[in-house]
Amino acid sequence: MGVLDGRTAAVTGAGRGIGRAVAIALAAAGARVVVNDPGVAVDGSGFDEAPADEVVSSIRSAGGEAVSSFDSVATMAGGEAIVRAALDAYGRLDILVNVAGILRDRMIFNMSEEEWDAVIAVHLKGHFSTIRAASPLLRQQGYGRIVNFASMAGLRGTSGQANYAAAKAGITGLTRVVARDLGRYGVTCNCIAPAALTRMVAQVPRQALEKRSQAGIAAPRRVDAAQIAERTPEHIAPMVVYLCSEEAWNVNGNTFFVSGGEVSVLHEPMPWRTIVKKGIWDVQELARYVPEQLLRDVRNPAPPAEESRPAAKQPAPEPAA
Repeated sequence: MGVLDGRTAAVTGAGRGIGRAVAIALAAAGARVVVNDPGVAVDGSGFDEAPADEVVSSIRSAGGEAVSSFDSVATMAGGEAIVRAALDAYGRLDILVNVAGILRDRMIFNMSEEEWDAVIAVHLKGHFSTIRAASPLLRQQGYGRIVNFASMAGLRGTSGQANYAAAKAGITGLTRVVARDLGRYGVTCNCIAPAALTRMVAQVPRQALEKRSQAGIAAPRRVDAAQIAERTPEHIAPMVVYLCSEEAWNVNGNTFFVSGGEVSVLHEPMPWRTIVKKGIWDVQELARYVPEQLLRDVRNPAPPAEESRPAAKQPAPEPAA
């Protein structure tokens, strides 16, 4: 008996990487799986049915049940079609896992509107399109599990990924709201910020990473090549299965960092340090107390080059005798 026997799951971006590992793990736990993936390149271009079909074949060869779906999550019609695929094949939907994503990396001063819109559409709107289509069903049946995928890039920022980081940060906020909207109906919504060796990670050239490091731009989380090679998509999948099980009935609205054998729950952004005074702050007071108190020992992730820094203030001259 699997922990997900009798359940039906839809997994977006399930043709490769983390989505593939999640789909296979859900099937191994007993779920019937809609494997959604239009088979696009990392930048979102192209179309290929082979990745989704290959995962379906693997699941069926292992004795599981699965069907393919090739719809794009970037449109509302696509999200509805993915849910419809589950209903047509299995008559219900219990689990929704949103993994689909693309990259269009560019420094903010070079990023085009199209590069921004494409990434926001797949990641952030893509989560909304599937959740919006699935939520009435999950609410009505009084049971459901939604697992979203964010990124540490969205939580701490990564240079050259304004579109990706903004979308991923939005997904964590969306997760918290969906958890509140659906929790009373027996539907949970949680989020995973993973770190694993995938083709999206490999897409960022080592040369670009080295240039950012030389410029003093800090990475959101430093993991060397040897470590990341050991942190596979298969390490992520068990946490997804757990969140989709009945055992996780009271786990709702959380974001977890999962990488290798590490699982961390991330705290909601809350006040950390506070300065208080009666009345309105004077700008000069803030210029003193913000660095000294609020941001003490907090590192600037990308400090300006020496020539861009303001000249040091000179001491005032002594008054004449």
